[in-house]
Amino acid sequence: MHSVEQIGRYRLERRLGTGAFGTVWLAHDDVLEAPVAVKVLADNWAHRLDIVERFLSEARLLRRADSNRVVQVYDIGELPDGRPYFVMEYADAGTFADLLAAGPLPVAEALRLTALAARGAAALHKAGIVHRDIKPTNVLLRTTPDGTGRVLLADLGLAKSLAHASGLTLAAGSAGYQPPEQAQPGSGIDERADVYSLGAVAYELLTGTVPGAPGQVVRPDRLRPGVSPEVQRAVLRALEPDRERRWPTARAFAEELERLAGEIPAHKPRSRHRGFALMAGLFVVVAAGAGVAVLNLPSSSSGSSALRVKDTTGRVSAEVPASWGRQLRDSGWDPHALGLQAGHEPGLAVADDLSQWSDLSSDVSGVFIGVSEHGSVTTEVDRLAHSGCRYDGSRAYSSATWRGTIRTWSDCSGSTGTLSETALREVGGAAQPQVYVQIRQHSGDATARILRSLRVT
Repeated sequence: MHSVEQIGRYRLERRLGTGAFGTVWLAHDDVLEAPVAVKVLADNWAHRLDIVERFLSEARLLRRADSNRVVQVYDIGELPDGRPYFVMEYADAGTFADLLAAGPLPVAEALRLTALAARGAAALHKAGIVHRDIKPTNVLLRTTPDGTGRVLLADLGLAKSLAHASGLTLAAGSAGYQPPEQAQPGSGIDERADVYSLGAVAYELLTGTVPGAPGQVVRPDRLRPGVSPEVQRAVLRALEPDRERRWPTARAFAEELERLAGEIPAHKPRSRHRGFALMAGLFVVVAAGAGVAVLNLPSSSSGSSALRVKDTTGRVSAEVPASWGRQLRDSGWDPHALGLQAGHEPGLAVADDLSQWSDLSSDVSGVFIGVSEHGSVTTEVDRLAHSGCRYDGSRAYSSATWRGTIRTWSDCSGSTGTLSETALREVGGAAQPQVYVQIRQHSGDATARILRSLRVT
């Protein structure tokens, strides 16, 4: 598959992901001049007729759903070697898992997004389909011309017709999102199985944590103080081990979440980039649903005004004001969030409150640093824009080690802080690696001092 550059009229650009039975590619439809996603069956399964049928069944079920809340299938075909493929709409803004990489969401946003996912599940149920594997990585985000974005359910590889669900004999689902009836072959399932999974998604968006086993779920307010009793009751009802006690339908759950979200006092809106917060996609999710650990750093006991932090590889380090060093994410990033080649590259984020990082109106102070071994970081950073912020211009930066351009924004949705972004190259060095740096600061200007302290090996 690595040697294939064209499938029919679809020109492959890069791999988006690989699952148990196939690979999804970002491709370009040269006829319609639009990006699409192409899913191709893995060659090691081509001889298994049951797997081929399961692969084709996913395409048929997606088509049958015929809803703008579910990923659309545009085309289906076969490679010269006999492997099937199908072509879907491309969700350009990531997944719920990408949003979670920046920490728990504001409560109202978590409720609204889960409600949209639940509306998608309701559309499947109306078409007589049960998903059986709803989780953050299978809920996609796609920008729209008006910039608001759409929430789409995807990956119906485990989906089944509700008419045949009562006779299912194999366990299905993912740990943390799997209702007990899906873990017990032969017990039969209905749409309330998806309600449980949606409850798990809501729980994770609110707390940043995958819920425990059925019947052993920690109350959300113990992980996130301040979650209202009504919100907690709604989510825990979806997570009831006994399906008779859950919300009866995905639509009923969606309506309750929408009602609760509407009762939460309005706050300053989250600033969005290309329809969704750019920073929501910067951190690599190291395990499905697990998120990225936030390390609470100890306060500096030496009295120093600066704190040196580094990523897990030891390749990236920098000094930041000690007051910023309360929390650290050190396990890397995905340059695709910036528009570069997807992958897992060294990177870190350190701030006084990383849960607020993607909200540009918040008073958070901190730094994100990401290394890229491919492509032009400068080109992508020059394209960045932050709605709701005032662009204050750019200035050249040069030190003994680095050179680049610092671009600065202020007055983000009324915030008194500033946002600075720069793409750096080594002075006199090779074209790669390049470094993307984003600095948020509520007062003062430590940008030059931080950039001078940056070390990449």
